[in-house]
Amino acid sequence: MRVINVAAAQMGPIQRADSHEAVVARMIALMDEAKRKDADLIVYPELALTTFFPRWYMEDQAEVDSWFEREMPNAAVQPLFDRAAQHQMAMHLGYAELTPDGHHYNTAVLTDRAGNVVGKYRKVHLPGHEEFEPERSHQHLEKRYFEPGDLGFPVWRSLDGIIGMAICNDRRWPETYRVMGLQDVELVLIGYNTPSVNSLKSAEGLQQRLFHNRLSAQAGAYHNSCWVVAVAKAGVEDGHHLIGGSLIVNPDGEIVAEAVTEGDEVLVAPCDLDATRFGKQTIFDFARHRRIEHYGLITSRTGAVPPE
Repeated sequence: MRVINVAAAQMGPIQRADSHEAVVARMIALMDEAKRKDADLIVYPELALTTFFPRWYMEDQAEVDSWFEREMPNAAVQPLFDRAAQHQMAMHLGYAELTPDGHHYNTAVLTDRAGNVVGKYRKVHLPGHEEFEPERSHQHLEKRYFEPGDLGFPVWRSLDGIIGMAICNDRRWPETYRVMGLQDVELVLIGYNTPSVNSLKSAEGLQQRLFHNRLSAQAGAYHNSCWVVAVAKAGVEDGHHLIGGSLIVNPDGEIVAEAVTEGDEVLVAPCDLDATRFGKQTIFDFARHRRIEHYGLITSRTGAVPPE
């Protein structure tokens, strides 16, 4: 058995006025709780250091840039990295990244037990829109503030396993998991900030969105025989509600832990990476069963085209 005790560190709402220092203090408290539960790895949500700022339409680039981190770690976040090293706990952290040459990404990093960054992922599937759309119940301007990730879907050898990352909307796309699955991924870490109501379809509310959250994680885990850890930032941020439902899913697609609140909450589950091997060697033995000669449309076509 290769067991990693994984902590899904769900976070409650972060208000627009909350400082980085206050948020980091909450994150350290979650990490300390995870340590008391013998966690080896802690997983924080997407944009864990700020409110979900893409809900606001901003024209001033300086205001936009104020939500981004120019280096990771930086002075405000260093105490979190220091505590992770003190606890000898690996960490997954989502944040808004501004690169030295001016690119903006929705990013997550993975650290080792010493607090060193060993992996970086930039969100590929950006939802939403670029300009203000008055018909929406709320704005979702990720396409305005972020560029699509340029790193693909890499995986890393860490904690005696093979670990990959994705962010929020990525979890809805089977290609996300399959590209990592083709690299023998054993554990996929996902942070999300998901509104509880579809901005263009008010009937799609909280329960349906929680259902889709479970469905996406469970399908990705089962189809690729890997563990999936999906972690929310939840609750009411500046009047806007986000779903919770953080969960840990095993390689059979079964939920082994799920959040029961919309606040700061730590779920810890032992994830045996060897439990991924049966599915990878039988039902989903890619080398024996995949037929790539029939999959060309997946990479040659973007939009759906009906038959004549």
